[in-house]
Amino acid sequence: MNRRGMWAAAVTATAALALSGCAFGGGAPAGAGSDLKKDGAATGEITIWSWDVAATALKRLGADYEKTHKGTKITVVDIGYDNAYDKISVGLQAGTGLPDVITLETDKNQSYITQFPKGFTDLTPVFGDEKADFDPFKWDTGTDKDGKLRMAPWDSGTVGLFYRTDYFEAAGIDPASMKTWDDLVAAGETIKAKTGHTLLTADLSSGGPFSMMLQQQGQGLFDENGDIAVSTPAAVQTLTLLQTMQQKGLIKNAKGWDASVTSAKDGDSAVTPEAVWWIGTLEGEAPELSGKYAVRDLPVFAGGGAPTSNNGGSGMAIPAQAKNPQLAADFMAFVLANTDNQASMMKDEGLFPAYLPALKSDYFQQSSDYFSGQKVFQTFAELTPKIPSITFTSDQSVAADAVSNAVAAAVLNGEDPKKALDDAAKQIANSTGRKIAG
Repeated sequence: MNRRGMWAAAVTATAALALSGCAFGGGAPAGAGSDLKKDGAATGEITIWSWDVAATALKRLGADYEKTHKGTKITVVDIGYDNAYDKISVGLQAGTGLPDVITLETDKNQSYITQFPKGFTDLTPVFGDEKADFDPFKWDTGTDKDGKLRMAPWDSGTVGLFYRTDYFEAAGIDPASMKTWDDLVAAGETIKAKTGHTLLTADLSSGGPFSMMLQQQGQGLFDENGDIAVSTPAAVQTLTLLQTMQQKGLIKNAKGWDASVTSAKDGDSAVTPEAVWWIGTLEGEAPELSGKYAVRDLPVFAGGGAPTSNNGGSGMAIPAQAKNPQLAADFMAFVLANTDNQASMMKDEGLFPAYLPALKSDYFQQSSDYFSGQKVFQTFAELTPKIPSITFTSDQSVAADAVSNAVAAAVLNGEDPKKALDDAAKQIANSTGRKIAG
């Protein structure tokens, strides 16, 4: 499960290069334009590309599917994360060479949909009737400008606040009293004074929790028109908060995934605002901390916002060049719109469902020994429908890089947050030709 965090944080330069430039149609392969049917009862073979625990889950469920659907064969190829997007981009540009199903991370969806408007099969006939059963944020990121579903939601990266109960107890602070981020900062000052621990650990070189906190306020790096939104009042407020935390000595800067995990193991900080997959990271990497953690919703900004956000998660798509799109769609429905199968992927591979009915199953009501009996999955299940939808564009990687530099400039080097973000907005505009919002 800890690899899910790396998926969410990774920015692959070669993939960004492959996605730059003009929109591509993806050629006119054999399967292009196929109209899917719900419960099509197809036979034959399909090949799926995925990686890591996602590939493991698909291999397991593929074997189950074959047992109950005679005349089918599901082949899952673990292509590895490092080369995945290069291979997908090349296949889309060439109009050939892709399998029947591919895996995509949520923040990559709009890049591919925009750059390759003819590259993916419309999944609406299969999943459209169940739109209300999926995480609304994930659904929105997978649709094109005409509202057609091109990437079906798989797992969500619902965010909560993990906190060290022993540190709060030592500081005499009730975690439930922290309604806003300002409340949390004040609590952090007390915790540091009484225990010596920082408030939170973040990789500031990659932007830290900036985008996560911005999404809480219903905003991404671009607005609904595709204009650059990294220098809005909400963005400035977010970066100012991070700078304030740093100036008060409340942030432990940990560069990279391994450093972040080590910081948790060492007990550097009192809280970690992170996605549900952090549960598996703690249980797997820091079993000695069992009984010292709890989870709650995120504090909000003074002006309001959602008590959660998103970090990570993925979906599945059928390239237009797929040789057996109907079987691909039938298998995707078996995996993604099935309560038992979604629950099994949480239990066995640590993939938190974007399919909301699965979150009501018994597995998500269980208490956790690691979290002192708390029903942690239920906490995240209640938060998932509240994740704000935001706009992603084909220039997401360019904007993310610029914002990471702005965060480093303001938080690590003390630059004025508004100036840092204004400079980032201008840089993005120069690189992409997009307008700056407002």
